[in-house]
Amino acid sequence: MTTINGLPAHVLLVHFIVVLAPLTAVVAVVCALWPAARQRLTWPLLGLAVITAVLTPLTTEAGEWLVHRRERSPLLHAHAELGDTMVYFSIALVAAAAFVAFVHVREVRGKSVKPVARWVIAVIVVIASVATTVQVYRIGDSGAKATWGQQTASGSAPVRAAPSTAP
Repeated sequence: MTTINGLPAHVLLVHFIVVLAPLTAVVAVVCALWPAARQRLTWPLLGLAVITAVLTPLTTEAGEWLVHRRERSPLLHAHAELGDTMVYFSIALVAAAAFVAFVHVREVRGKSVKPVARWVIAVIVVIASVATTVQVYRIGDSGAKATWGQQTASGSAPVRAAPSTAP
């Protein structure tokens, strides 16, 4: 995927990841720690995790396409390298959602999950969720620095001359 409606696909797809990954992480933690939420949100959580995992490689591939059309810089290289790691975090979210679904299915079928196992799963879900959210921030921050560079370092965008209104 290269462009969507004339815009680089990466620029558009990245917004899905920036929203869906942290949203999925928050829902996963809520489901892992709150049984009432788990009853209602397990399947939407699993759906969000799968959608995020599918969109992640599409986004990184679109980013690779875009990288090859821009002047290579150390900041852009760092962003691309960080972006390539996001697939692992997306997979971790799918695994976390699968653990939550496992607990949910056991509970619905009237089978208990040992409290120790439930807490181990909750810890795994929290770790995967926090790590994913932090990585999304790191990737986004590096992308912003690669895109905007020195424009934001001074605290302002470059100033352009106002158009003349004189006749």
